Amino acid sequence: MSTGTASDLQRKLAAALPPDEPAAGSHEQPESIPPRALLAQVLDRANLQRALKHVRRNQGAPGIDGMTVDELPEYLKHHWLDIRAELETGQYRPQPVKRVDIPKGDGKTRPLGIPTVIDRFIQQAIAQVLSAHWEPHFHPHSYGFRPNRSAHQAVRHVQATIRAGYGWVVDLDLQSFFDRVNHDRLMARLKTRTQDADVLRLINRFLKVGVVVGGKIEATPTGVPQGGPLSPLLANVVLDELDWELDRRGHRFARYADDCNILVKSKRAGERVMASVTRFVSDSLRLTVNPLKSAVDRPWKRKFLGFTVSRNGKKLKVADKALAKLKDRVRELTRRTRGNRIEVIAADLRESLLG
Repeated sequence: MSTGTASDLQRKLAAALPPDEPAAGSHEQPESIPPRALLAQVLDRANLQRALKHVRRNQGAPGIDGMTVDELPEYLKHHWLDIRAELETGQYRPQPVKRVDIPKGDGKTRPLGIPTVIDRFIQQAIAQVLSAHWEPHFHPHSYGFRPNRSAHQAVRHVQATIRAGYGWVVDLDLQSFFDRVNHDRLMARLKTRTQDADVLRLINRFLKVGVVVGGKIEATPTGVPQGGPLSPLLANVVLDELDWELDRRGHRFARYADDCNILVKSKRAGERVMASVTRFVSDSLRLTVNPLKSAVDRPWKRKFLGFTVSRNGKKLKVADKALAKLKDRVRELTRRTRGNRIEVIAADLRESLLG
């Protein structure tokens, strides 16, 4: 099926949407948003067109209904008015996500939840509005899933802190974070800056919608499924509480998603920080610090986001494990038995090497 251009797809969606109701200040991000104002922003035509473009660009596999991203614009052209009415009246019900297990480097698998493309579209529209509202309030040393921020910035911040004399690291790993997020804690945190009951109810439905495993629907009483456009933002909303607690205690740190490094000046200080932060994570966030993957150690003995820092903090290098994994991937992509044209191989290599 021909994919068409982004502008063609936007015109298809625009053709299905009625003119927006004028709403004074609908594009501003006030400190306190009046009830229902968020839903109006989510359903704003420009926001929906941007969401469609984003979902199209990201591609991705179909959900449980089998609809592809290429089929989405035409479907919206015929059904968007009904979907919008359901969203406005609080009757919209997301479909369960499809579970796919992605292999990890240690031989284990990571569960990925694939929503239907319609639900991905709606989630993306919500995420864009919520992100604009939450972004100014996130901590400056939170680097994951945020505009104009990157893993490299997080690693550079850790490096600069080490060079400033902080020669020990509290390396925190949150055990199965995305699977164990407490829904009540998450919704309570969202309510601190989001008072629109319709949007909160819809987000809660996305969290509770369930997952299809082996043809059967399993309940999702906890967690945010990796694979949905809302999940990265919701993860930051949960861990924003940790960021500001670390800031309140005066700690130097960098966090990227559920990877967090806290820098201290001595091993004894690191052990105290590890114990107190572990208690906070358990008691306040209702999450678990993984004792097998967390440690107080010298930074050059640990890896952060695939990098290690030299003893004096002046140099960065790719961690040995990450480098070995990349070499294995390059060998796999370039083996003679794949039989692909050189253009395909080059494209695959570019994706793996540049990320």
